[in-house]
Amino acid sequence: MTPLARILSVPIHAYRLIGSPWVGHGCRFQPTCSAYALEALQTHGALHGSWLTTRRICRCHPWGGEGYDPVPPARRDA
Repeated sequence: MTPLARILSVPIHAYRLIGSPWVGHGCRFQPTCSAYALEALQTHGALHGSWLTTRRICRCHPWGGEGYDPVPPARRDA
């Protein structure tokens, strides 16, 4: 994980420890948004991982989707 991605993951870890127990377990997607964010940052780095996370959070509303929504695999440039 890049240093910037590691810094961006700190608030996500804090949310999982402090905020998540208060919010409840009614996630629409699998994996949860916080797990998705951590995996996206690890797989794609700070910039693209943040973009994927933002898109995912914006889809999390009553008229959005639900179900299995994995982080897309990293592109392998030949």
